[in-house]
Parts: sequence; C-alpha cells; structure tokens
Amino acid sequence: MKTRVISALVLITIAAVCVFVSPVTRVLFFAAAALLCAYELSRNLEKLEVYCCAWVMYVFTAAQAILALCHATPTAYLACFTLGVFLALFSGILHKKVSGSGALYTLAGLAYPCFLFGMLMMISVSEIWLVTLAFGCLSTWVCDSFALFGGMRFGRYKVAPLVSPHKTWEGCICGAASSLLVGLLLWLLPVFPEVNLVTALSTCFIASTLGQIGDLAESLLKRMIGVKDFSNLIPGHGGMFDRADSLLFSIPAAYICLHIAGLGM
Repeated sequence: MKTRVISALVLITIAAVCVFVSPVTRVLFFAAAALLCAYELSRNLEKLEVYCCAWVMYVFTAAQAILALCHATPTAYLACFTLGVFLALFSGILHKKVSGSGALYTLAGLAYPCFLFGMLMMISVSEIWLVTLAFGCLSTWVCDSFALFGGMRFGRYKVAPLVSPHKTWEGCICGAASSLLVGLLLWLLPVFPEVNLVTALSTCFIASTLGQIGDLAESLLKRMIGVKDFSNLIPGHGGMFDRADSLLFSIPAAYICLHIAGLGM
C-alpha cells in the first residue's frame, strides 16, 4: 500500500506540473503517455505471437502532437489518421513477421489508444482544456472510488464476469451517482461560472459512465492477452495503459458534452 501511495503521488505531481506549465508541456505529456501505452500494447501482443508494427503507432502519435501544437483543422487530423491506416496495412505487406494479423492489430492500436490520446492532445490546447480536464478527471476518480466501495458493500450482480469478475452493477450505479455530486460541487464553486447546473451534472455523469466503459475495454484487452497488468512501470499500479484506460474515454466525453453545451465555440 505504501508503494502504491508513493508512486501515485509521484505520478500526480509529474502530471500536474506538465499540465499547468504550458500547452506545449501538456501535449508532450500526453504524447509521452501515448508512446508508452503503444509500447506496452505491442510488447504484450507478442505473447500471443502477434507482431504489430509499433513504429506506425509512434509516428502517428508524434504527428498528432505536431498537429495539436499547430492548432490544426479537423481535416488535418482526418488526413493523419488516413495515412496511419495506409501505413498500418502497408506494414503487413512489407514485413513477413507482421503479416495480416499484425497489420490489423496495428490498426486497432492506432484507434485505441493512439487516436484517443490524440484527442487529449487536441483538448489540451483548446480554450476549454481546464474545465474539460477538471470535469473528466474528477468525475472519473470519484466514480472509481465509490464504485469500488459500492461493489464491496452492495455488489451482487456482475456486469461482465468474463471480462472483469469483480465489477458489479451496484458498484457502477454507486460510481455514476457519485459523479453527480462532483458535478454539483463544481457548479457551486466559483471556478467555472460559464457552466450551468444541467451541463455540470450531465457532463460528469456521462464522463464517469464512459470512464467505466473504458476500464472494461482495457480489461477486455488484458483478458484477451492473458495478463494482469500491461507492465510494472508504475509500482503498485501496473503500466501506463492501466492508469489511462478510464481517462481515455471520460476526458473526450467531457469535452464533447461541454462543446455541445456551447463552450469553446
């Protein structure tokens, strides 16, 4: 437990410094996290004797970081993803070891986690980066804690026993309900006056719910590969992918909700 707490504090400190120093450090932080996740994914897939083309994911991530720093248009991001698809399939043609299955897994890696990290990079240089990260991260972290407590206290019905045997519907409901309290608190605090009550509540609820789905999605990958954690990079917490799974879903969800509500136009 001590190791887990210390490593969490170190990670939070590094993340906070990178996020608040400048837009450049925010983008570089998310890009570094994306590269680590891509590396963890490619190395673990080798346990299934599947050899994806990791360099395609690395190049795609670097290109997304450049686009974010240049405040590129959606068309540029679309062109970047299209080129990534071409390179992923081309890698299967060129490299016998990669072959067809490796090319398909490379395509999957481009979408998850690389493209979602690209979303985080784009959000980090937007006008509403702070409110998005606040709503997305806080709702997810509180939801995770209350979902764990609710599952231990009231848990009976399993959500997906073959994917995550300890996750229950009761825990998920407790977690989602707790996110409404986060939304209420963020609305009451004079930090984001541009966010009304309905937007605050709905954003936190949707973001936390998508965060729980993100957690299950990553658990599905680990079940498929047959590992408990993607790596031991963060003592007591597993790998970078293990820490980013929920946020890859919740932060983009929060951004979309806030954007629909009229923020950041």
